Amino acid sequence: MARIAHLSDLHFGAHDDRIVTAAEAWLLEKRPDLVVISGDLTQRARVAQFRQASAWVNRLRAAGLPLLIIPGNHDVPLYDVLRRFARPLHRYRRYISTDLCPFYEDDAVAILGLNTARSLTIKDGRLNRAQMELMRDRFAPVAPEKTRILVTHHPLFAMPIGEGGEWSEAVGRHDDAVKAAREAGIHIALAGHFHRTYAQAARKMAEDAGGALVIQAGTATSTRLRNAEPQSFNWLHVHRHDRIELQVVTWDGAAFRRGDHVQYAFRFGGWQAWEVADPPTVGALDPGGAA
Repeated sequence: MARIAHLSDLHFGAHDDRIVTAAEAWLLEKRPDLVVISGDLTQRARVAQFRQASAWVNRLRAAGLPLLIIPGNHDVPLYDVLRRFARPLHRYRRYISTDLCPFYEDDAVAILGLNTARSLTIKDGRLNRAQMELMRDRFAPVAPEKTRILVTHHPLFAMPIGEGGEWSEAVGRHDDAVKAAREAGIHIALAGHFHRTYAQAARKMAEDAGGALVIQAGTATSTRLRNAEPQSFNWLHVHRHDRIELQVVTWDGAAFRRGDHVQYAFRFGGWQAWEVADPPTVGALDPGGAA
């Protein structure tokens, strides 16, 4: 089993220091097997913002927490046009990571992150042909019993992002990206960008999408909220490639608390979900209380 904390949209420069501190404390206490950050570490890709993000990320690294991080569209300069087109992710590479397509593998999971941020768009993202081929190549030698997880900032699939039921744009080259994910045997697709928490079977969101479960993260630490949804991140327990638990960890104004807890199982050709009621004092994700 793998325990994964999935955070997104930190937006240093438009963040709340109390929430940043609380998120760090939560991670250091729970000590997940991997911390995934799916983009938008900064608000406007400015040096001061990257330094803040870098300091926070490096504290997690220094504490011994493994991390897999990818950039988001806010990590590309918006107003510095020359830098935006000449060296769009130079500051990200300098302060966060030189690897834009990080890969992590252990005995339970194999996880690939792909950069969807582009200079030519302000907020939208896309995957190119080389990235799709990389997806296939990276997962080709992975043992079949391992859970295959893809991480992008922009979701591969359209997401419901508004109270009125409006749907987001899918990532550019959506059809080809979905085909590549299907051929790579992706079980779980993690993303951020829209500051909304959402999980759904890919089969219900796109025709012939394969067996992927799509999991969206809200904003972990930003003050830029959508539809008054509070700051949150995801806490996943990946038992097998066909059974996972997802709990949304939500900021309540004073601390991060465990919220909705759902168990997913792949049955009869699709993902089935049911709510899990946690005991009042000990989280159901870890009966020993150390989850």
